[in-house]
Amino acid sequence: MRLVGDNVEPAVITIAAALSLANELELDLVEISPKADPPVCRIIDYKKFLYSQKKKQKEIKAKQSKVVVKEIRLGPNTDEHDFLFKLKHGRKFLEDGAKLKAYVFFRGRTIVFKERGEILLLKFATALEDVGTVEQMPKLEGKRMTVMFNPKKK
Repeated sequence: MRLVGDNVEPAVITIAAALSLANELELDLVEISPKADPPVCRIIDYKKFLYSQKKKQKEIKAKQSKVVVKEIRLGPNTDEHDFLFKLKHGRKFLEDGAKLKAYVFFRGRTIVFKERGEILLLKFATALEDVGTVEQMPKLEGKRMTVMFNPKKK
């Protein structure tokens, strides 16, 4: 087998000789590539190797960002002041980097005012176009009309 390592010069030796060399250095003999001809083994400190692998995985996991979706609920008869209040919250959510889902909830007979709900959501979208991009245009799903926003990259 072929032997490689940090403080070992590459050579083709027998398994017994490699094991005795690993014991001499108080390290472990690990098979890296069994399908190669001859198979490749490395002399390393296996516990240290596992520790460094786990540490790398933890760093990768820490760098990942979790997608947060915030929701804002409006009614088809939402007044101007309430609209501006919800708009301010929506702007803050998008600036913080969260996705935003704004929806108009139709209760009872208010489903008659579908156009009003769509106009409200389009007005919401145009007001937020400086901090977010519209992912999905207003769409009616049951008793809800929703629109999705993605935050703009800084």
